[in-house]
Amino acid sequence: MESHGSETEGKGPVLHIVVVGFHHKKGCQVEFSYPPLMPDEGHDSNLLPEEWKYLPFLALPDGAHNYQEDTVYFHLPPLTGDRKCVYGVSCYRQIEAKALKVRQADVTRETVQKSVCVLSRVPLYGLLQAKLQLITHAYFEEKDFSQISILKELYDHMNGSLAGSALDGSQVYLGLSPRDLILHFRHKVLLLFKLILLEKKVLFYVSPVNRLVGALMTVLSLFPGMMEHGLVDSSHYRPKSSMSEDLGLVDSSGAEEFITVSVTDIAASNLELEGVESTQPAVESLSSGTSTEGDNHYLKPPSRTSPGSSESDWETLDPSVLEEGVPKEVADVAAELPDTFEPNPEMPITVQPQAVSGQGGVTQGLVSGLEEDQYGMPLAIFTKGYLCLPYMALQQHHLLSDVTVRGFVAGATNILFRQQRHLSDAVVEVEEARVQIQDPELRKILCLTTADLRFADYLVKHVTENRDDVFLDGTGWEGGDEWIRAQFTLYLHSLLSSALQEDNERLLADYGAPFVSAWKITHNYRVWFSNKHPGMTVITPGSVQNSERGKKIGNAMMTTSRSMVQTGKIVGQSVGGALTSAKSAMSSWFSTLAQPAPPAASGPEPVAEVKP
Repeated sequence: MESHGSETEGKGPVLHIVVVGFHHKKGCQVEFSYPPLMPDEGHDSNLLPEEWKYLPFLALPDGAHNYQEDTVYFHLPPLTGDRKCVYGVSCYRQIEAKALKVRQADVTRETVQKSVCVLSRVPLYGLLQAKLQLITHAYFEEKDFSQISILKELYDHMNGSLAGSALDGSQVYLGLSPRDLILHFRHKVLLLFKLILLEKKVLFYVSPVNRLVGALMTVLSLFPGMMEHGLVDSSHYRPKSSMSEDLGLVDSSGAEEFITVSVTDIAASNLELEGVESTQPAVESLSSGTSTEGDNHYLKPPSRTSPGSSESDWETLDPSVLEEGVPKEVADVAAELPDTFEPNPEMPITVQPQAVSGQGGVTQGLVSGLEEDQYGMPLAIFTKGYLCLPYMALQQHHLLSDVTVRGFVAGATNILFRQQRHLSDAVVEVEEARVQIQDPELRKILCLTTADLRFADYLVKHVTENRDDVFLDGTGWEGGDEWIRAQFTLYLHSLLSSALQEDNERLLADYGAPFVSAWKITHNYRVWFSNKHPGMTVITPGSVQNSERGKKIGNAMMTTSRSMVQTGKIVGQSVGGALTSAKSAMSSWFSTLAQPAPPAASGPEPVAEVKP
């Protein structure tokens, strides 16, 4: 297995071009790969590396026959010897068999279904999709699937054109529209944002797949740096040893008991939820079910007293040494491994950060291992067994209850996933813009505060009011895609800054004290807290929409960045380049404007208006 991928090592961002077809007897299978997926096999071999055994079912999605064409984003685990996620983009089409110029002997049905996919080292989903759709159309127009020269040319072209490409927003965010997301989900977008911050098990559901992956990845694009650098560890899972095994529809209670993170054990002094009404309309309640007292041990803060040994068990596990259904062995293994976190999250660990060159520079995080900016972004959410699977095949259903998987943000089109609600903390039904959360305690924690609602109103208001004014399909500044991402960046920076302050109860009330308490014991917060981030020294704590200082910063950012975009339009710059300049200018405003705020006046804080 060590030799897998050696043929393409170091040759460019694209690893393979693969054709997957549906065989009437064998089902979905690889029909062509360039370079070969198995180095010792030919281009037409059906054999796959064990780690990529689900590739045919991801590239040719379940229910694809109901659509003339579709697009899939998916993630594959790294091969042995590699350590980074492999990003897949697949374009599916079907054609009538009678239209083929050359009809092969194994074509026995009225239609032929195939997908052409790209396996890449870089998360350029939209850019890869745009190129792949053209080639897939041309490949089908040949009406002779033995003509593979166009696929080899695609491989060479992509590696030539993408070699050395920087992962900047203008490329990474292509095809992802936060404007459309807010127009559809409205206030619930902030709910989804906070849900993922808590590292919960979140399942998106809708058909066809292109709508599914578009919604899911657009939500992730709201997290600063996540698309560019935060997904490299998001697909570290082990496939089942046999494809004939049960699909995992049986609940493994022992495994869930080990990995489940329940919100009911947060210290009662921090929650104070008695008498709180769960009236937030953004959270759709399922049947309340029964909440057992036994759940209280799931989320206990680390009890170890050694300064270097307080990380919870699942954070120290090596998935390669685990077997499903053996939580006792899991605990034994975890007990033998070294730990890395300070037990008291209120006291920062002093670690000298590496130098960051320039405002937009990134460097490898000392704890997270991710490429981080000076604010510590992206947060280490999709690490240590928290998966991002934009599309999940039915054959991967067992991952929902796998003991080595502590959580996930996943997408599915098969109704069996939606029916197994007990395996997810939240089910996001994209078509109806509905977020269903079964745990009543989690619903309370995620109930949006007044400041949250004010922030969400601010977003919805600007997006809806500027619907007809944004030039070039959403690329204008105020109310546009980049503007929305900038607002969520400000929100997250302010939240982090508020969490660092002493005597910060009033600041944290804007975000929800129960939510912040739950977030502070997540893996991503503890990793972020364990290191110093120089950019945070200029971030003003408190809700941006709740302070005059925050309004000043926001207005200055909008004015500067809007000017940059308009200037780029006038002088003929590309929109992507102008927006990149806007982001750089926006970053500089943090250091020039976000000086320490003057002391707050006594008395109640006035309610800020929705519009700054």
